[in-house]
Amino acid sequence: MGFRLPRVVLSKKLVPKSFPSTVDIPKGYLAVYVGDENKMKRFVIPVSYLNQPSFQELLSQAEEEFGFNHPMGALTIPCREDLFIDLISHLSDL
Repeated sequence: MGFRLPRVVLSKKLVPKSFPSTVDIPKGYLAVYVGDENKMKRFVIPVSYLNQPSFQELLSQAEEEFGFNHPMGALTIPCREDLFIDLISHLSDL
C-alpha cells in the first residue's frame, strides 16, 4: 500500500530565489497566492485543476467575497492555507 504526494509545490522549492517569478513556473502550471492579505504563500499548481468543480467553487467563493482585484499580480485566493492544501491534495488523487 502506498500513498501519493500532492502535485502542488511551494514556489520557493521549485527553483532558486534568484530567478524572476515568471521563469519559475513550468509550462502547464500557474501561480496562486493563498492566505490573508498580510501573510500569503505562493503555490504553483497544474492548470488542469482549474477544470475541477471543487476548485471552481473555491474560485467562485473568492470572487463573490473579494472580487477580481489581485494585488499580487497573480491569482489570489483568500482562504486558509491548510484548507487549500487539503483541496489540492484531494485533486491530485483524481
